[in-house]
Parts: sequence; C-alpha cells; structure tokens
Amino acid sequence: MRWKSGFDPYLALIVAVAQLVIAQGATWGQQRLLREPLDPYAYALLLVGPLTILFRRRFPLLTVSVALAAMDLFLIGGYAYGPAFLSPGVLLFLLVTGGRRLMAWTMATMTVASLLSYAWWVGNRDLFHSVAILAFILLFMVVAELVRIVRERQAERERVAEEEARRQASEERLTMAQELHDVLAHNISLIHVQASTALHLIDANPEQARSALATIKTASKEVLGEMRSVLNVLREGAPRSPTAGLDRLDDLVQRSGMEVSLRRVGSRPLPPQVERAAYRIVQESLTNAARHAPGSRVSVRLEYGAEELAIVVADTGATKPAVLSEEGSGNGIPGMRERASALGGTLVAGPSGGGFQVEARLPLPEENPT
Repeated sequence: MRWKSGFDPYLALIVAVAQLVIAQGATWGQQRLLREPLDPYAYALLLVGPLTILFRRRFPLLTVSVALAAMDLFLIGGYAYGPAFLSPGVLLFLLVTGGRRLMAWTMATMTVASLLSYAWWVGNRDLFHSVAILAFILLFMVVAELVRIVRERQAERERVAEEEARRQASEERLTMAQELHDVLAHNISLIHVQASTALHLIDANPEQARSALATIKTASKEVLGEMRSVLNVLREGAPRSPTAGLDRLDDLVQRSGMEVSLRRVGSRPLPPQVERAAYRIVQESLTNAARHAPGSRVSVRLEYGAEELAIVVADTGATKPAVLSEEGSGNGIPGMRERASALGGTLVAGPSGGGFQVEARLPLPEENPT
C-alpha cells in the first residue's frame, strides 16, 4: 500500500512544523557548540525540504537531491545539527516504500558521503563518528525495507482475499444456475408429461386427465416457489429460504405423477451440500424416468452408511406410448455426475433389465459421537 497523493500536502506541513520546532530546540541545546542562531536564510533552508515533498511523485530523484542540498547548506551554514535531517529521511523512506529501491539506496549512499565529507571538512575525523553515521543511515534504510515488505505482504494478502471472494462468488453463481436448471428441468418436464397425458386422455378418460391437470397446477406452483427461493439468495439482504433437502423427498415423489416406491435404510445427519446433491439427483432421475419411461414403476432407495450415502433410482421401463415423452437437453446425467464428483463421489447411470438405473455414492464425513 502506498501513500495517497492527497496526503502529501499534510505530510509536507507536518514535516515543516516538525523541522522548525526541532530547530528551535536544537539551537538552544547546542549553544555550547557555538552553532549559529537561526536567521531568515536558515528558516528558508528548513522550508525547502518540506516543499519538495509536494513534488516527489513527479520528480522523485530531483526532490531528494534538493532536500539533501538544503541539508548540506544548512550544515555548512553552521546551524544546529538535527532539524535538516528530517526531510531527506522522509523522502528516502517514501522512495523505499514506493518501490524505488535502487534510487533510494543510491541517494542514501550520497547522504552518507555528504555527511562524512562535512565531518572531515570541519575537522571531525573520529572513526567512531563516521561509523555511527553509517550505522544510523543503514539501520534507517533497513527499517524502511521492512515496512515495505510488510506492506507488500499485506497487499498480497488483500489481493488473494479479493481473488478468493471473486472465485467463491463465481462458484455461488454457478451453483445457483445449476439449481435453477434442476428446478426448471424437473418441473417443466413433469408439466410437459402431464399435459401430454391430459391431451391424450381428455376424451377417453376425463378423470385421469383431470388428475394430470391437477398435477400440472401443483408442479407450476412448486416451480415458482423454488425459483423464488433460489433467486432470493442472489439478492443482497434477501431472506434465505431453506434449500431443497431430503426432508422434501416424500413431497417430490407424490408430485412425480408416477408410481414411485421410496425406501430409506438407516438414518444420520447429512451435510447441507450432500443433502442438496442427493435431492437433486433423485429429482433429475425422476424427471428422466417421466420423460423417457412414461408409465413405468420407479424405486428410490437411500442407504445411509458410515462413510457414504448410496442412492439408487431404477425404473421398469416405459409402459405407455413414447409419444408422451420427448428428447430432453441431454444435460441431466452429466449434471448429476458433476454434482457427485464435486463432493468426491461417483455416479453410474445406464440400462438395467428392461429399464434404467441411476446409482450414486456420496462420501460422508465421520459421524460425531456426540
């Protein structure tokens, strides 16, 4: 993360005030060193550094050079040590954290050279003093590098988090699309089959035709309700209705318009994603049976094991004229297989005897004894 450009004027003002205040204290504290008192020329040099901060983005190298020149002139003028160091330090720090590391380290080397040159010029050739200057600037640059690394890592974490959020949003949209497909495919296919039955029998068997129309009414109401439930999830702040689960399996069987036997072997709590996938697999299997094997008897078996949920949906084959069914989109079995694979399970579908069978196995987590 970098400093925003709108903060530069405030930073320049803060540095200017700090340098002026520090200069007053340093001048008073260094009277015994016979440093020159502050005059208009000294104040002007103290303001040059903060002013360069305003132009650091357009002229990074020039602004640091000007700030260093103002510092050198302040020292050469015999004024107090300390206050003029602040502006070059801030600019070097901003260069490092802004990613201009080569330029920053080059200018830091120039700073060391200028300070050591001034010390030798005034006759201070103490080796300890020179090492102290070098160590201080090196420590300052290392701290700036550490701040840069921390910010870059934070920015990387934020970027990864944003990408993960986008990925999850994309997966949620894909899940919603799959839910809508399953809801529409099942109910529209059921409506189609029952409408075909009603048209076929409306003259010969009005009672059976009336039953088919009643099923159409129920299915159309159900599809509207499920679509509303799925679409509500997409609306921010909308109430989230419960998704399709195995507790609604009996109602699904009753609305299928076929002779369906449902059997459950065992019982245990299931994760929501497994329960939703199991419901949709049964729903799609019944849809395929109604579309391709009208009049058949269908058996649905759910076996709750310790490690997996086994789902078997089998029909006995068509017993009514095929005119009541039409070819579907061809996405039913691949969609069921994708649901099973997404959970680490398997799904096998194919002819069985005179009919068709779908067998899915969905892995389950280890059951909590509590």
